[in-house]
Amino acid sequence: MTSEERKKKLIETGIPLKTINEESAREKSLRHGLPSTLHLYWARRPLATTRSILFAQLVDDPSAHPDQFPTQEAQEAERHRLYEIMKRLAVWEHIHDSQLYEEATRLIRESNNGHLPDVLDPFAGGGSIPLEAQRLGLPAHASDLNPLAVIINKALIEIPPRFHNQPSIHPADVHPRDRAAGLADDIRHYGQMLRSAAFRKVGSLYPPVKDEHGEEHTVIAWIWARTVTNPNPANPVPVPLVRSWWLSKKKGHEAWIKPTVHDDGSITYQVQHNADGPKGDDEGTVNRKGAVSIIDGTPIDFAYIRSEGQAGRLGAQMVAIVAEDTRGRLYLSPSRVQEQAAEINKPHNVPVGDIFDWPGRINVFRYGMTEFADLFTNRQLTVLTTLSETVSDIRQRVCEDALQAGMPQGLPLDEGGDGARAYADAIAVYLALAVSRQTDRCSTINGWDKGYQKIRNVFARQAIPMTWDYAEANPFSSKSGNFLGQVNWVAEAVESVPATPPSEAHQADAATRDYVNMVVSTDPPYYDNIGYADLSDYFYVWLRPMLEDILPSVTATMMTPKAQELVANPYRHDGKDGAARFFTDGFNQVFAHIRQTARTDIPMTVYYAYKQQDEKNGTSSGWHTLLDGLISAGWEITATWPVRSELSNRMLSNGTNALASSIVLACRPRPVDAPSIPMRMFNQILRRELTEELRTLMASGVDPVDMSQAAIGPGISVYSRYSQVREADGSVMSVAKALETINHVLDEVMGDADADYDPDTRFAMRWYQSYGWGQEDSGIADQLARSCGTSPAALVRGSIFQATGGKARLLRPEELAGNWDVLADERTSLWEAVVRMAGILDERGVDAVVPVMAQVAERMSLDDVRALGFRLFHEAEKRKDTEGAIRFNALVSMWDDLALGAMRERVNLQERVQGSLDLDE
Repeated sequence: MTSEERKKKLIETGIPLKTINEESAREKSLRHGLPSTLHLYWARRPLATTRSILFAQLVDDPSAHPDQFPTQEAQEAERHRLYEIMKRLAVWEHIHDSQLYEEATRLIRESNNGHLPDVLDPFAGGGSIPLEAQRLGLPAHASDLNPLAVIINKALIEIPPRFHNQPSIHPADVHPRDRAAGLADDIRHYGQMLRSAAFRKVGSLYPPVKDEHGEEHTVIAWIWARTVTNPNPANPVPVPLVRSWWLSKKKGHEAWIKPTVHDDGSITYQVQHNADGPKGDDEGTVNRKGAVSIIDGTPIDFAYIRSEGQAGRLGAQMVAIVAEDTRGRLYLSPSRVQEQAAEINKPHNVPVGDIFDWPGRINVFRYGMTEFADLFTNRQLTVLTTLSETVSDIRQRVCEDALQAGMPQGLPLDEGGDGARAYADAIAVYLALAVSRQTDRCSTINGWDKGYQKIRNVFARQAIPMTWDYAEANPFSSKSGNFLGQVNWVAEAVESVPATPPSEAHQADAATRDYVNMVVSTDPPYYDNIGYADLSDYFYVWLRPMLEDILPSVTATMMTPKAQELVANPYRHDGKDGAARFFTDGFNQVFAHIRQTARTDIPMTVYYAYKQQDEKNGTSSGWHTLLDGLISAGWEITATWPVRSELSNRMLSNGTNALASSIVLACRPRPVDAPSIPMRMFNQILRRELTEELRTLMASGVDPVDMSQAAIGPGISVYSRYSQVREADGSVMSVAKALETINHVLDEVMGDADADYDPDTRFAMRWYQSYGWGQEDSGIADQLARSCGTSPAALVRGSIFQATGGKARLLRPEELAGNWDVLADERTSLWEAVVRMAGILDERGVDAVVPVMAQVAERMSLDDVRALGFRLFHEAEKRKDTEGAIRFNALVSMWDDLALGAMRERVNLQERVQGSLDLDE
């Protein structure tokens, strides 16, 4: 552990959180070229977030250099400049802006004594953090216990630099290519070769389908329904289990399946092209409660279906065909020719591996699917094993072509080579990933998405669920679920990686690996949220046979390691309590080990996905475990930043959890001789520091919805800098109690502003805290108004209150959304400004708010107005006033843009006034 000078970093002061969160949320809609398309992995952090956090973690805050920035104003100006760089870095489209990234790398180097530090993520997972460290010009190190994660990270950060700026070899190209563009070209070329070779072998299993006019069409997918024997002894025939008979609900292109029961108990299926399909409870034959037989209406419970599945008696019937057409999707009824094409024997070389029984996460086990091969039809197994085995043939061809192009033979990839052998290995890795991607679109867990009219992938969520009616993709089509599509996704991802500087990924246990001279930024497992290893086996059983000769260092185990995986799995660790102990002990061991050996001159950053809620008290057991583990391991938490990949207003308006997607913590080693303090002193320090930090947080772009989480940073920093905080009875304050205290002090600090409010605002705040927008007796209003230095009549004149017929209430934002001439208003208040602007924004939009804000700025401080907006959001949340919370959050979230527009409006107004004066002269 180094003991270099500890300089405050940008992340410990402030970051442009609003822009980072907006770009992280937007990233989900970009898709093409993002490294996440290389291969699926669970709970990847947005690249905009990880890139920004790394920059802020490594760059000094201006306050660390008083010689360069001696005044508060100079520090704020430099901080603003750094924020502008971070805002540009957060935008995905700027990744090829060489000047921007050269400037970012220069700033990192200058903040670290002229050196670029090595960055390590010991829980690398999907690779966002190592990749973005590399993009910032830093040597990146990725490790993980999970071999799937290691393969992905090698493909992202280790392999591309070996062939940086190298031309493609098909045909030999003498012109250098930027980054990994040549590698990407070869992935496409040899991916097409792999597809063609596989089609020659098994393409006959995927015949075209004829429409009613006899015209042939390429099939996109065959729709199948699982069947179970009707439990009624009078009609023991197979009956379909179908979630929905609908194929398309697109207006004007509706299509659905009509089943017909014949006298002999057989069932045929006809596709109908109209909007008259089944509705409500009749949309399918199975729902969350069970199924029903379409033969005779016999109820079928899940216990019976599970027992039939475990006995191997579930079947399948083709119920529809989806084909390519010049006008879009073509939905056709099944035919005997198409059914026969699928009736083939199971291949002998299927993937070997047992499925783990994890109720609620891997439900297929309960239906008799106990091995991974059980998740695929015989035809799917045949095409996937054919693609897998053909990868080795293509690898040999790549090696021959590379030698012919002039590359030296060199060492294999896994031994550090960068010649022809290593290049052939590299192409094989990427093709193997494309085949593995194909399994996500080519199993009996794939459903048909009737909204988007495409195949739904297996891992639509972090589980392997049971799918009743499934879509079997044609890997040789050109549409949804085809193999070349997987190859192109891989190639596009490779094109966007930085491919420099050289970096490395390897398999290692985070609890025992080496951290010497490493800066750590990591996204550890989230308690029991995701069973990475059990889910990864779905892909690993396919990848291992293709890569065991290419990456022997990663593929040594038959399945992904489970015993050491840091996940609180109650089914693997003797119940809920045992799982909690396993996770806590393992987590503490990891971060104590990091503290002993990693660099201490730069803070460590740790991500936590704040989603798991304890039903009893609304707090997160995983969150408490993380904080307690870090603090117990000797870490001081110096900042917390709520980062999200969903927009706040959308989350609130949907009534979903309004917390950020994740919290990022900045951590420093706590001195071994840190003192303990009594709770009374803790409260004093907490109040003082939280008061100072609150306005900084408001000005830094934190949305109101995230303020409580952002305030944890300065609060938990106070708690974690001491060895202990002792309560009045001498006991040690727990993390949970500390968080409660921080929230309580936050309420007090926000409430302290009451004394600085104008009388009308002071009254309105107290009324809202007690009664919300509800109606109460006028006598209560009169009494409260007098105590605040105002009166009900004055409040009515101030346009914020209504008092008639012995009843009184505050006017709601929507009632104040009309035109408002601020400068002509004789009585205005902070409350009126906030509530009116929130109502106008909601009812009439941005263009209507800007001129109002421009006038408000002539009458009062906009900073004070914004601070009240924060306070009102805070109070609305406590009152569970969702509509109010949404309005106030929206106003403050858009504040910077609104204020900029208002400033321009004021300039235009002044110019118009000056122009009229000039004319008068």
